[in-house]
Amino acid sequence: MSAREKLSLMKNAMTVDVEEYFTVQSLAERVPREQWPAHPLRADQETMRILDLFDAHSVKATFFVLGWVGERHPSLVKTIHARGHEVAAHSYWHRLVFEMTPDEFREDTRRTKSLLEDLTGAEVIGYRAPTYSVTRASLWAHEILAEEGFLYSSSVFPITHDRYGIADYPRFAQKLSVGERQIWEWPMTTLRVGNRNLPVAGGGYLRLLPASAISRALARVNKEEAQPVIVYLHPWEIDPEIPRYHQGVLKDLRGYIGLGRMLGKLEHLLETLEFDRVDRILDLGQRGAA
Repeated sequence: MSAREKLSLMKNAMTVDVEEYFTVQSLAERVPREQWPAHPLRADQETMRILDLFDAHSVKATFFVLGWVGERHPSLVKTIHARGHEVAAHSYWHRLVFEMTPDEFREDTRRTKSLLEDLTGAEVIGYRAPTYSVTRASLWAHEILAEEGFLYSSSVFPITHDRYGIADYPRFAQKLSVGERQIWEWPMTTLRVGNRNLPVAGGGYLRLLPASAISRALARVNKEEAQPVIVYLHPWEIDPEIPRYHQGVLKDLRGYIGLGRMLGKLEHLLETLEFDRVDRILDLGQRGAA
């Protein structure tokens, strides 16, 4: 792919949610947690492909690692850290925050943070909720995260959605006062069109829409609103060979559309925008830096 002129030189956050193809929330009933060990693991090889692509474009990123996956791919977690990327937490079991009690959430989060810190030898300061499940019903999670030593979260999607979202939530990173502590929340990027927020942060939206449309939308946020954007994807999204489970038309569309084109779309974003780690963009002292 030929080099493209950068649409914006503002530093933006590139993030990867490191999960297996069968740990996604939409398969919670088809592939319950007790059956996870029976399925072939693929996250390591696909994450390595993403790491190599980032290296080719001199990009550092933040990897939100599912604890269950990190426990089975310890060398992968260590490699992510050794290659200069930020390792952050993505829960242990990929349970929705609003379906947990505060005590269950604290235990799950503490377990994941400890595991990742033991593997990397670096402090884990970032967290992302599975399926952006910090909603109006679970805003209490921010206080627990702050108490457990996290400095930022990226767990809210300010859109209307059938599974998650707070449509009127502030669209850009903000520092929250929770109890006696503070924590950043950096919501997933949206483009404001009229009175609606359109999701343009990556993931399934990038698989569904042309990469050029997504990159222009992100650059527009940079230029017109003078704000950095945050982009995400999952390793299984660049893997068209993953085993597939029929779940109905809507879930199949969300889960499997565009897998074969996703790597090229990611490269398009890397060529047209500037990216870095979340902790560096928020200027959090790089306490988790390699």
